[in-house]
Amino acid sequence: MISKGCEQCAKGGKMVLFVYGYCDQRDCFYCPLGENRKNVTDVYANERLVEDDEDVLTEAHRMDALGTSITGGEPQEALERTCHYLELLKDEFGEDHHTHLYTGIPGGRENMRRLSEAGLDEIRFHPPLELWGEMHGTEWEEILYIAREEGLTPAFEIPGIRPEPEFLEFLDEGAADFCNVNEFEMSDGNYRRMQEEGFELKEDHMSAVDGTRDEILETMGDHERVYFCTSVFKDAAQHRRRLKRMARNIRREFDDVTDDGTLVYGKTQTEPERFEALGVPEEFYTTKTNHVEVAWWLLEEMIEEGDLEDGEIVEQYPTYDGQVVERTPLA
Repeated sequence: MISKGCEQCAKGGKMVLFVYGYCDQRDCFYCPLGENRKNVTDVYANERLVEDDEDVLTEAHRMDALGTSITGGEPQEALERTCHYLELLKDEFGEDHHTHLYTGIPGGRENMRRLSEAGLDEIRFHPPLELWGEMHGTEWEEILYIAREEGLTPAFEIPGIRPEPEFLEFLDEGAADFCNVNEFEMSDGNYRRMQEEGFELKEDHMSAVDGTRDEILETMGDHERVYFCTSVFKDAAQHRRRLKRMARNIRREFDDVTDDGTLVYGKTQTEPERFEALGVPEEFYTTKTNHVEVAWWLLEEMIEEGDLEDGEIVEQYPTYDGQVVERTPLA
């Protein structure tokens, strides 16, 4: 089974709204947050640092978002802020804009009610690792039923550290709707701590941890409401499709969109008057402060024919920060 939130994520249609970088569970060795996100009060919509509400809406429109996933840190520790953004997104995009939230604390009935009233659709609980297998009869079991009573879809989302049959029991008992297991990964934010715990990268892989996947799939993988999300799928499908959505929305007439969702164009220091003199149609180039951006294939052709002297082909992400992936000089 795959939830509505996951369906949208698989299409690259979920905006990631990071609302708060602090978290009470500060000693989780597997926490993937990098230094720029951990223990900060900043808000990010995808890669965009949010200065005001319009930044959030602009980023959602930029990628034609189908929904939003709310994350942190711990979003429940910034409940006013979290509810504000939920209301903002629902007011702008309507009830069909699906929202889900990741949380590492139970929160209690009042939080569930406020989140539901603000527009949250789905809440995904991530209990601390030390409690796995011992959650029945605790607040972690109770909050699943409370969340449902308050109109939310309760679920688990956990890192694939080890198989844990108790999550299957919660599914069979009707307490949780589904359980997402994310392939265990190393990141810049947790690499040192993960090594100290004895984990190593899988051979020939950039992020997946060695030795955890098969046992989890054997124990939990056959359950119809367990979804195992591989690191390859997250990188190759979810992230790439999100980039493609952005690229299609913001591309200029002369930008090429690659299979990876990046934008490719030409860049030259040539004066814009030169393009006018050569009769280049306006839709094939645009003038910047100190350079001209142009269709890459046209720039390449003009340099080869001696009409221009310099330039480069630029490949960059369609994200707000516009990170450049590659520059290829033309001469």
